[in-house]
Order: sequence, then structure tokens, then C-alpha cells
Amino acid sequence: MNDQGPSRPVYVRRAVPSGWDLLVRVQPGAGRSECVGLRRDRLGIRLTAPAVDNKANEALLAFVAGRLGLRLSRVRLASGGTGRQKRLFLDVEEEPDWTRLA
Repeated sequence: MNDQGPSRPVYVRRAVPSGWDLLVRVQPGAGRSECVGLRRDRLGIRLTAPAVDNKANEALLAFVAGRLGLRLSRVRLASGGTGRQKRLFLDVEEEPDWTRLA
């Protein structure tokens, strides 16, 4: 079975048993928060929040939740807490509209 749907981005994976994994590469301390396309098969995201006191991670979760129209409680940091490359877990059954991250 192919994990990638016909219009599913390379940085998205179906999580087992349910939900979605979103692979991102984060640049904290940017001039504005925005998605910037692919970065090494991950979604590049710039954040205005600095990489101190977990502020960038909190901003990342809020940014992704807002863009996808999800409750903040449905978006969790699964790995990469202190690095730029992170895996987010989206605790939703239905596939989000990934074009909202473009």
C-alpha cells in the first residue's frame, strides 16, 4: 500500500493507527511566520518566535493548527524538540487540506 496519496505532499505521512505525521524544518527568529516550501523533503516554516524557553515550539504548534484549522490540542510535537527538524503529530482522522500550508 502506498503511503502517499495522489495529492499528498512528501512531508506528510499517515500515522498508525490514526492521525498524521507532518515533517517540518523550522527557522526561528525570522521576520515573519510563514511556510517557505520544501527543505530536504520537509515543509520549511519560518517563525518570528525565538528558539528559547520552548517559544519556537509553541509558536510552531499554534501556527500549524491555525493554518490547518485544527484545535491546538490536536497538534503535538512528536520529535525534534531541540532541533530544526521536527515531526508533528496531528491527532485527526480526516485528512487535512494540505494546500492551506502552501
